[in-house]
Amino acid sequence: QVQLVESGGGLVQPGESLKLSCTVSGFTLADHALAWFRQASGKEREEVSCISSYDSSVYYEDSVKGRFTISRDDAKTTAYLQMNNLRPDDTAKYYCAAVQRVRRCQFIPPETYNIWGQGTQVTVSS
Repeated sequence: QVQLVESGGGLVQPGESLKLSCTVSGFTLADHALAWFRQASGKEREEVSCISSYDSSVYYEDSVKGRFTISRDDAKTTAYLQMNNLRPDDTAKYYCAAVQRVRRCQFIPPETYNIWGQGTQVTVSS
């Protein structure tokens, strides 16, 4: 019954913005760290950002710093990824993932996450 559902992807031109949502059901978001990953065609999956439980400390991969913002609203059981100034190399399928009882998400490997969404496609045309 545990589930993460991503939404908000689409096709945009370089420089435009998108906001992704990750809605949780079947578990309590407040005690889970949440991360956004992406995987471009022919490339390895990479972690884009994460937000911790408890204190909501955040991590960003270097290429998205200053452009992307991760947030969470535990009352709405939803996390977000605001993506500004999108570039063609941001094109990928974006996944959200969660893991329970992690206070500092920036110190855990991706394989720690045990709840995954189905992904939403982001395409930035050039």
